[in-house]
Amino acid sequence: MTSYQTGIFSEFVAEIYLILHGFKIIKHRYVTGKYTGRAEIDLIAKKKDLIIFVEVKRRNSINQALDAISYKQIKRLRNAADTFLASINWKGNARFDAIIITPFKLNWIKGAL
Repeated sequence: MTSYQTGIFSEFVAEIYLILHGFKIIKHRYVTGKYTGRAEIDLIAKKKDLIIFVEVKRRNSINQALDAISYKQIKRLRNAADTFLASINWKGNARFDAIIITPFKLNWIKGAL
């Protein structure tokens, strides 16, 4: 399996996990343009008055996955999230989560970014 295929599969696993926890997926691979520094948010999900922006990583350890998310990437993701929230005029709560898939375990880190 290529790294691209692994990423797509990991996002699928994360999506199913969120659905099983009562979330509705509202966007997959949300991409913004030049005003946000070209960011891609892996998943955007909603449950009641909460929208979560999810970064999905597949690594051998949680630390490796968290190290793979740079400060520059976090800044771009935040700008992309602001753009998305403004586009739907969202007045509820929002949060950044990470779903880290390691061998034999899925780790959901709420408020990770």
